[in-house]
Amino acid sequence: MSTPSYLTGLIGSGIGPSLSPALHEREADRHGLRLLYRTLDLDTLGVDATDVGELIRAARTLGFDGLNITHPCKQLVIEHLDELSPGAAELGAVNTVVFSGGRAIGHNTDVTGFTQSFARGLPGAATREVVQIGAGGAGSAVAHAMLSLGTDRLVLVDTDAVRAGALADALNARFGTGRAATATPDELAAVLPGADGLVHATPIGMAAHPGLPLPAALLRPDLWVAEVVYRPLETELIRTARELGCRTLDGGGMAVFQAADAFRLFTGREPHAEEMLADLADLVGAAAV
Repeated sequence: MSTPSYLTGLIGSGIGPSLSPALHEREADRHGLRLLYRTLDLDTLGVDATDVGELIRAARTLGFDGLNITHPCKQLVIEHLDELSPGAAELGAVNTVVFSGGRAIGHNTDVTGFTQSFARGLPGAATREVVQIGAGGAGSAVAHAMLSLGTDRLVLVDTDAVRAGALADALNARFGTGRAATATPDELAAVLPGADGLVHATPIGMAAHPGLPLPAALLRPDLWVAEVVYRPLETELIRTARELGCRTLDGGGMAVFQAADAFRLFTGREPHAEEMLADLADLVGAAAV
């Protein structure tokens, strides 16, 4: 009997350091599957994020079974798909595309990925009021996850006030009036002192976008800090917060759990999430040598 095989990949900008190929291919090996995972880096290809539709069409033509989608294409890709899962439609963001029966179907595994990572990495963390920086594709998923986890009030901070406002409106419609609010970056100093935790959901801190998403002076020891960036695993934000004594959650758990959920969608097989977490630790350690 022939070994089942899958052709998958990742579309995004600055994704050269991504560990997704190794995570998916190692998990496939455990299942006795042949899975090839390719990165389609917008920067390397010399194309714009608005060209994501062309990449989707090309992948479909070339026989790809599925794709992961990351910054800055999670929202732009939607108009080029044939169907959305209910979760992806509600979020207005897609991070996984499955090609099936000639159709491109969009899903979102970021919500479940972050939810599982938060519950595992910050058990018992207070969530009465949380400030979140970033209201884009990843930010939408994380915001839904935080309110599902029981956050009473989520304050969204984004350089794009219209985008933040639209996300807040969607969250309030789903979770109840007053559960989400917005603030400008200039207002961070006013809203952070009353918060239990800070969630960061922008590309700042990635290898291609180094730096801090807010002034370090605004952090304090009793504030927990959660990150979605995982390359590097210890971003400047996580390192600074740890040095201050904050409880922290790096982006590694979310990366693994969303990958596990995507692997299930690609192959129909149940992933070994704990072994994938061990893979991530091994891969990050090897990259640091």
